[in-house]
Amino acid sequence: MEEHPLLEVNELKTIFSSEKGTITAVDGVTFHVNYGETLGIVGESGCGKSVTAESIMRLLNEKTTKYEGEVIFKGQDLLSLSENKILNIRGDEISMIFQDAMTSLNPVFTIGNQIAESIIIHQKSSKKEAMKKAVEMLKLTGIPSPEERVHDYPHELSGGMRQRVMIAMALCCQPSLLIADEPTTALDVTIQAQILEVINDLKQELNMGVIMITHDLGVVSEVCTRVVVMYLGQVIEEANVDNLFDKPLHPYTKGLLKSIPKINGKRDKKLHSIEGIVPSLDNIPKGCRFAPRCPFADSKCLNEVPILERVNNGQKVRCWHHERIEKQGGTVHVKTTS
Repeated sequence: MEEHPLLEVNELKTIFSSEKGTITAVDGVTFHVNYGETLGIVGESGCGKSVTAESIMRLLNEKTTKYEGEVIFKGQDLLSLSENKILNIRGDEISMIFQDAMTSLNPVFTIGNQIAESIIIHQKSSKKEAMKKAVEMLKLTGIPSPEERVHDYPHELSGGMRQRVMIAMALCCQPSLLIADEPTTALDVTIQAQILEVINDLKQELNMGVIMITHDLGVVSEVCTRVVVMYLGQVIEEANVDNLFDKPLHPYTKGLLKSIPKINGKRDKKLHSIEGIVPSLDNIPKGCRFAPRCPFADSKCLNEVPILERVNNGQKVRCWHHERIEKQGGTVHVKTTS
């Protein structure tokens, strides 16, 4: 087993320049990913999950984006590398699956050509060798008749098939780290389960680290080892999966968990919802960022910024009242939908 994490993100900040001034979309995010494990990153839309992933890959326009902190991958800081060096790593040692396969695939090239392109660039293969590898990758992801499908265009495939193509493209160079950004969005539950199984099988085969970005806590419970919960650009809780589901310490995490429909719940019972909406990044609350929506908030929460504190069992939480919340167990009261 490797001694050092595959990836270490330390105090990452991603700052955008805009007409309104600078906006910090990711603010001091820290986490790590080990070889052969799946880390879940969860939170509502706009919490910074995707921007964090794009910052790791350095996919953002660097003319209008500034990075601070460190992204240590296999001992080297990706944020300090030249554009040429990051291009060699991106798509080879680190790959990403995007949530919308239709817009991520080029409509004028066959899927075989699109998979082969990465193999040719990074592995210096011939076109014939690359197409043969493309067929193998499609077969590996469970696409039937891969020898025929390599000649298809994206519009000729179903949503589930296109997502499998995206997985084949991401994994064709056998990366050490896979970032999956909502890889099962808009897919039915049967296809979703198949896609997650493909990713998990390949993770075990390659001893690959995986970052699974999702808002679906069902996916997290199924495939993740540890979980990072983000809110408004910050990590507000981190724990292994069992601890997070059994003993969440942040009111926001509790709210997310209480919002999940129960399969054995009463059909006429209203679902829980977290009061209020996520503030905009140009209007961040003064103290705790969740305070305006939190049932536990007091004057300290509204005025003083909490730190991400390590507590029992290595769990981390950013909350002034986590001890009180822990004692109360699952009794966080969030408003129900009207």
